[in-house]
Amino acid sequence: MKALVCEAYGKVEDLVYRDMPDPIPGTGEVLVNIEGIGVNFPDGLLVEGKYQSKPETPFMPGGEFSGTVSALGEGSSDFLVGDRVLGWQSGFGAYAEKIAVPESVIYKMPESMSFDQGAALICATATAHHGLKQRGRLKAGETLVVLGAAGGTGIAAVQIGKAMGARVIAVCSTDEKIAFAKTQGADDGINYSQQDLKQTIKDLTDGRGADVVYDAVGGDAFDACSRAMAWDGRLLIVGFASGRIPTLPVNLTLVKGYSVVGVFWGAFTQKQPKDHADNMRELFQWFEQGKVVPVIDKVFSLSDGVQAIKHVTGRGVKGKVVIRP
Repeated sequence: MKALVCEAYGKVEDLVYRDMPDPIPGTGEVLVNIEGIGVNFPDGLLVEGKYQSKPETPFMPGGEFSGTVSALGEGSSDFLVGDRVLGWQSGFGAYAEKIAVPESVIYKMPESMSFDQGAALICATATAHHGLKQRGRLKAGETLVVLGAAGGTGIAAVQIGKAMGARVIAVCSTDEKIAFAKTQGADDGINYSQQDLKQTIKDLTDGRGADVVYDAVGGDAFDACSRAMAWDGRLLIVGFASGRIPTLPVNLTLVKGYSVVGVFWGAFTQKQPKDHADNMRELFQWFEQGKVVPVIDKVFSLSDGVQAIKHVTGRGVKGKVVIRP
C-alpha cells in the first residue's frame, strides 16, 4: 500500500510518500480500506517529536479516518465486510491506503454521511463535544466563548455550543473568519487582532464574563480569558495552537470562583468508553438533524499530505482538511 511515512523525527517536509506492507488484522481487529483521512493540528507536532506520544519510527502520522471494512480478524463479530465506518486509532497510522484497527475504535457511519465528512467528524468534533458536555458542563442559556473559532475543533465547538442551547461568541484573527463562524451559528464575534479580548468579552456579557471558554489556542488569548471569566465559569484547556503554553495566576480562580479544566479526548475514550459511545450516538443524531456537520475546507491527495498538514498548522484553515488516498 502507499503511505506517507515519518522515517525520523524532524520537519514535516521530510515525510516520505512510499510503499509500506499491507497491514493484517489481528484478533478482534478489522482491516479498513481508507477513503478519507482527517488532518489535525497534532499531526504536525507528532512528526516533529513535540507531541505527548512518540511512536517508534518509521510510522505513518494521522489517527482519524473513514473507509470500508475489507477484512475481519479472528473473533471479529460486530462488523461485516463492506460496512462504511469512521474511527480514530491512537493518533498515528492513518496516512495510508489501509489500516488494521480494533473493533472498539470504529463506528458505522450514518448512510447520509460522506467519507469526507466521516473523516472530519470524530477527532475535532468529538473533542469539542466531550469538552463542552463532560468537562465544561455547558448549559442552555450560558455564554460560550470559542477561541480559534474558525478552525476544525473551534467550528465544531461553535456548532455544538448552539446545539446545546448556548450563546456563542467566536474569537478569530480576521473579520473573514468571524463571518465564517457566524454562518455556522456564532451569535457574536471578536477580532482579537483589532479588539481587546478581555474587555470585549466583558462588554458583550454586560460585565459578567464568560460562563465557558473553549481554548485550543493558549498564549495571550488564554491570559485575556483568565481575566474575563464569570463566577462559576469553566475555562477549558484543549490545546496550544499559538505555540505558547501559558501560566495561570491561581489567585484569579480564587477571587473569581471559576475552574480551569483540562480536556484530553483521547484519554477520555479509553477511561470512559461508555460515555464516549453515548457521545458518538448523540453526534450522529445531531448530524442527521443538520445541527453538527463537519465543514470541509480543502481536500488533498495522500501524495500531497505534507501540504495538507502545513495548511492546518499555518492556521489559515476554515473548518477541516481531509486527505483522500
